[in-house]
Amino acid sequence: MSEWDEFDFDQEKNEDNNNGIIQFIGKLVAYWYWFALSGIIGLTIAFFYLRYSTPVYQINAKVLVNDEKKGAGMMEGSMLGDLSGMLGAKSTVDNEVEVLKTRNLMEQVVKSLNANITYYLKGNIRDVELFEAPFQLEIVKPNKTIETNKFEVALIDKDHLEVKNDVFKKTVPFNQVFNLPAIGDVQVVKNSDTPFQDEIYSITVTSIDNQVADYMGRLSVEVTNKQVTVIDLGFEYPIKKKGEYILGTLISHYVQGNLRDKNTIANSTIAFIEERLALVGMELGSVEGNIQEFKQRSQLADISAQSKLLLENSSQYIKQLAETETQLSIIKSMESYLTDKNNIRILPSAMLPNDIVFSGLVDRYNTLLLERDRKLLSSTVDNPSILNIDTQIANLRQDMLANLHSTKNNLSISRNDLLKKTKQLEGEIRAVPATERTYLDLARQQQIKQELYVFLLQKREETAISKTSNISNSKVIDSPKAGNSPISPKKMFAMAIGLFVGLAIPFLIIYLRDLLNVKVLSKEDITKKTRIPIIAEIGHNDSYGDEIVTKDSRSAIAENFRSLRTNLAFYLKAKDQKVVLLSSSMSSEGKSFIALNLALVIAFSGKKVVVMEMDLRKPKLSAKLNAKDNVGFSNYIISEGMIPNEIIFPSGIHDNLFLIGSGPIPPNPSELILSERTDELMDKLKKEFDYIIIDAPPIGLVTDAQLLSKYADLSLYVVRQGYTHKDQLNIVNELNVDKKMGRMGMVVNDIQQGYGYGYGYGYGYGYYGEKSRKKSVFFGK
Repeated sequence: MSEWDEFDFDQEKNEDNNNGIIQFIGKLVAYWYWFALSGIIGLTIAFFYLRYSTPVYQINAKVLVNDEKKGAGMMEGSMLGDLSGMLGAKSTVDNEVEVLKTRNLMEQVVKSLNANITYYLKGNIRDVELFEAPFQLEIVKPNKTIETNKFEVALIDKDHLEVKNDVFKKTVPFNQVFNLPAIGDVQVVKNSDTPFQDEIYSITVTSIDNQVADYMGRLSVEVTNKQVTVIDLGFEYPIKKKGEYILGTLISHYVQGNLRDKNTIANSTIAFIEERLALVGMELGSVEGNIQEFKQRSQLADISAQSKLLLENSSQYIKQLAETETQLSIIKSMESYLTDKNNIRILPSAMLPNDIVFSGLVDRYNTLLLERDRKLLSSTVDNPSILNIDTQIANLRQDMLANLHSTKNNLSISRNDLLKKTKQLEGEIRAVPATERTYLDLARQQQIKQELYVFLLQKREETAISKTSNISNSKVIDSPKAGNSPISPKKMFAMAIGLFVGLAIPFLIIYLRDLLNVKVLSKEDITKKTRIPIIAEIGHNDSYGDEIVTKDSRSAIAENFRSLRTNLAFYLKAKDQKVVLLSSSMSSEGKSFIALNLALVIAFSGKKVVVMEMDLRKPKLSAKLNAKDNVGFSNYIISEGMIPNEIIFPSGIHDNLFLIGSGPIPPNPSELILSERTDELMDKLKKEFDYIIIDAPPIGLVTDAQLLSKYADLSLYVVRQGYTHKDQLNIVNELNVDKKMGRMGMVVNDIQQGYGYGYGYGYGYGYYGEKSRKKSVFFGK
């Protein structure tokens, strides 16, 4: 194993990979002032946002619902209640939540409050909404379609004001009707409770539908605790009092609607009883008239003792027959109602008090009708839920008809039995004069009609009393109240977002700059492309000269070159003559600069050094050293009579430093390098000099460097930070893998602290007290 292989560069590479995050943090720290400035700007923007944004408050209320289903479930046991919840059965409180969410209810609120008209006080930056304005805009005759418009209103004098917008301007008196474009006929009414301020007001008029949609978006209705029947309502609004008023009005309309549903059943029952009273009253009056006429015609003053006795004996049967006839009459009316499919209305309750099954069916039927009407507020008749309710209603009507038919059959049997017994009594009184029998028939009819009439009167009074005692099944247990602090914007959250965005912007710029960068910026960019070791790192040169290293220099860059000299001594410790070749991917990467200063630091150590200017196409070293003689390498190769000493000249910088210039630019540089005289020259130089520094042309452009590499003990590949392309590293990596240039090392040139190359170089910079020219991360190099 060679000395070169003994040196472990893998460990250095692994350390570089592990320090990638530290290097990136170093870049961020290098531009701390941008983060500070951007963070301050972000906080300032957040401050002005909080200062001029409209705060929104949360208004909360609680409504208690008397949930009969949940109460029944509790009586039946908690296990049944839990099972109902598992099966997804909806309770009354769930239905009431849906009612509170209906658009129809919110539309009633908007119309009752004229909430589609909003008043503002004009401000320099934002307008402030008013709960009570010094005037009110009343829409006398609206257009068919109201378009959203905003108007400015200013008081001209105590009786006139000016209304205008971009396309309309008019001075109008109070209480006078005028036409407002896109709105309709309106008038402005003064509000005496609120005086005018010396300010400009504005009015925003929108359609009912738009305002309803806006309020629906602000409303939240939910049951937070399933163990109780309490509905939590929330409403978001920028004005506390107005938000509380809107939510209170919503609850008020909901309670009134709930009570109205209950009264609908009572009104339907009363109307039905009134119809029956009118009919039975007419029949009763007719029977009583017949009795009166019969008595007058027959001149009857008293009934015989036999008739009285028979009447007393048959009174019980007559009473039972009257009750049976009453029930049959009611059943016939109910059958007539239920067989009429077009007659869908609330069914009177408690008409058959003795039939508990039928009463239960009637209650269920009325409940379904009310639920159907309620759902039709937000659904169509084709909705599956409506169709399901229609099916249930139809089935209930069939069940009620079947029940009535069964009851009617039973009553008919009872009536026939009573008639049979009555006929038996009639047979016993056949001996009674015909006049008395006729009177008995008329009296019986009168008693039946009278019993029915009294029954209907009693039911009407009961229903009227129950109507007056109707109360809503819900009540407010927590009135609408706004919170003390706004829910939006949140101060701490807004400031945190402002600070975060302010810090994120420079972070993203730095990150994207590195992500999209195609040039070498960090050590990691090199180690990812090649395994060639980095022998030295040279900092940025702020001076104008090319030879920046002096014998007593303590600058950071001078120390960089001394470090390079030390590393070369380590890498080439087994060599007597040490030939170092410098090349790069392209021009302007600093080969000549590094070659000259490397030669200087080696010369300072007492070694005899010669620098060969072998970039025959574009030589630079001679010009940098102000070499006046143009005799150089190309002259030596072409002129066979010349000896090496004729092209070796003192550098004029240091006694131990010499220069071999390129000479005149030849047409065939590669052929000159391949000449046998090149071998002779190199052998001569190795005998006379300790170090030979070869400044070769860029390896990425021509093959001259490869041809010269056979003389080199070490080839240094120069990479310039922020200048060399990452893809160009593939070239030297292939040469290293294919062993085309022997031993290779890399020198990173022009490292700038602002690029965050690595903490090692930054430490050296700071230690020697040198200031580096920082590059702005926003404007690049």
